[in-house]
Amino acid sequence: MTAESASVAAMIWLYRILFVPVLLVLAPAYLLRMRRRGGYGDDFSQRFGAHPNLPRNRERRRVWVQAVSVGEMLAIGPLLRELRAAGAEVYLTTTTSTGRRIAIERHSETVEKIGYFPLDWHPFVRRAWSAIKPDLIILMEGERWPEHLRQATNLGVPVISLNARLSDRAFNRLRRLGRAARLCLDGITLHLAASRQDAERLAALGVPSPRICTVGNLKLDVEVEPIGAADAARLREQLGLRDGPVLVGASTWPGEEAALLGAWRSARAQGHMGSLLLVPRHAERRGEIESFLRDAGVSVHFRSQGPAATAVDVVVADTTGELRRLTQLADVVFVGKSLPPHTEGQTPVEAAALEKPLLMGPGMANFRTIAKELVSRGAARTVTDSSALAQEVTLLLADREAAVAMAGRAAAWHRENQGALARSVREIRRFLP
Repeated sequence: MTAESASVAAMIWLYRILFVPVLLVLAPAYLLRMRRRGGYGDDFSQRFGAHPNLPRNRERRRVWVQAVSVGEMLAIGPLLRELRAAGAEVYLTTTTSTGRRIAIERHSETVEKIGYFPLDWHPFVRRAWSAIKPDLIILMEGERWPEHLRQATNLGVPVISLNARLSDRAFNRLRRLGRAARLCLDGITLHLAASRQDAERLAALGVPSPRICTVGNLKLDVEVEPIGAADAARLREQLGLRDGPVLVGASTWPGEEAALLGAWRSARAQGHMGSLLLVPRHAERRGEIESFLRDAGVSVHFRSQGPAATAVDVVVADTTGELRRLTQLADVVFVGKSLPPHTEGQTPVEAAALEKPLLMGPGMANFRTIAKELVSRGAARTVTDSSALAQEVTLLLADREAAVAMAGRAAAWHRENQGALARSVREIRRFLP
């Protein structure tokens, strides 16, 4: 054993030793979050590696695909169909209960099995690997689990990091880890980087250039199922939306609902507003949001309560997997997790694909390149605070010609930046003889 391999072996054993105490410290908050979200009871033992042993057809390659949550699960649909067409059988895992629900609803007929990704501790990971027996691993975006990657290395199974991204936080964290960052990177055979910046960051962390391929952001190949005018009218009625323009807050985080309510009130005072449609990033915040809106003195309907009895001021879509459909009702879309103190941003891609004028706060670190391109193209505008948000919403609703032009530029940008799926499939097929 070389000194270098001995160093890596020592680091993985240190990781294994520290994993349990760290897990115990984090477990209370983790379990509380699971309780709030609900839906974790089914197949919970799979988190400890208790996956079913599936019969093997040696003529087909088994691909284990891990997509952490809802956004990744929605984006991965076309790839799963391509893998099936290539003769592979897919074992699909996710981390969240909402991701699992979307997987069952959308991908059950495409994949062999759907389950939960195991906790990254040696006994659990080894148990899962013994049951699944994959020939290829595909990890979506930021999934880089040391024990999982170590198992792949030991068994000689190639690992592809698909739509590989490094947020500011992840990049800085890995840089601070120094040599220990190799635990999260060395086991990956090929990084299919979502952008040039992501590729440059991987290289800065020491990933050899032959193991990096920039293919573009898979989420730019988003599938949009348009709804017709009749369906849109029925959906508006079910939601309780008033006649007139609709302001959509897409994937909002704490504090942003208040800013959007202020913008809605400002636009309404100018005679430009129908209803406000809030789509919070986490549906389990419904109690907090309901309390705030009741105190604000507005009429409210929650999507989870079924069809609305009457038209209301504010609709809260406290459901999962409906953002693309609901966004089609929007006249203006605000992209969440972007107003201070939030800094990371949610994806603006779906709204751009749906040809909607976009507003976003300054905190778009996770989509910095995309946000910069949209703003520079005149397809989106940045608002610094709640006051600026209110001003821009009113301006766009008052000047529909400008809003339509913005929307057209957003759709044009989206069309020009598609193709990541085809490039990704081409690289993945090299591992599927």
